[in-house]
Amino acid sequence: MKPKYYLWIFTSLIVLVITVLPAYSQLKRSQVGFQVSTLGALNVGVYEGAATLAELKQHGDFGLGTFAGLDGEMIVLNGKVYQVKANGTTASPNDEIKTPFSVVTSFRKERSLRLTGQMTYQQLQQQINQQLATDNLPYAVQIQGTFPLLKVRSVPKQTPPYRPLSEVVSQQQSVFELRHVKGTLVGFRLPKFLENVNVAGYHFHFITSDRKTGGHLLDGEFLNPTVDVETLRDWQMTLPNNPSFEQASLE
Repeated sequence: MKPKYYLWIFTSLIVLVITVLPAYSQLKRSQVGFQVSTLGALNVGVYEGAATLAELKQHGDFGLGTFAGLDGEMIVLNGKVYQVKANGTTASPNDEIKTPFSVVTSFRKERSLRLTGQMTYQQLQQQINQQLATDNLPYAVQIQGTFPLLKVRSVPKQTPPYRPLSEVVSQQQSVFELRHVKGTLVGFRLPKFLENVNVAGYHFHFITSDRKTGGHLLDGEFLNPTVDVETLRDWQMTLPNNPSFEQASLE
């Protein structure tokens, strides 16, 4: 073969590496759900931080969770982390703050589901379920729009000795009703077989378009919502490196 032919092959390989492989790598990354700790640990009061926000953001730009000490509700949207305090106001925590439980992904819309009419939260879940391909894979779910009513909550920061999550929620949660509010619901739908490590079914956190309030979604009313979804075919976890987690009863 002539030297020019070898040069052409070499140049073509370089172009492949520069253009195709990074795109494939990004596609693979966008299908990964990354989780810090387990819901079971949070349920029994393991509120110590297990990863910094800087570390969390290396694994995704979209997600939810909470902060060390159970200090409010976390929303990760477009690569930014927001903290909804117990009084309903939001803050932008610095990257050194830690999280005891959170889930993120690099969200890339796979398809949009158009739902028609006004519906309850339960009806919303049912309509989404009817349009998803399987119950056996996790999905990242984003819902944007103006919502007739959203009922959301947040919780105050706890101090040791930590009480179980159920006690904190029943005794100290702050509940807010937001009417005709514009914003984004960030969430996941996980299969039942993951219920020992995360929320099986739907889990959403909300933030308004002006980024001034939000919280963990409890209930709501929805009118012609557009739902963007992404299938997550890889689920990764990092577990806490602290005595509280190691000594917790997580049966």
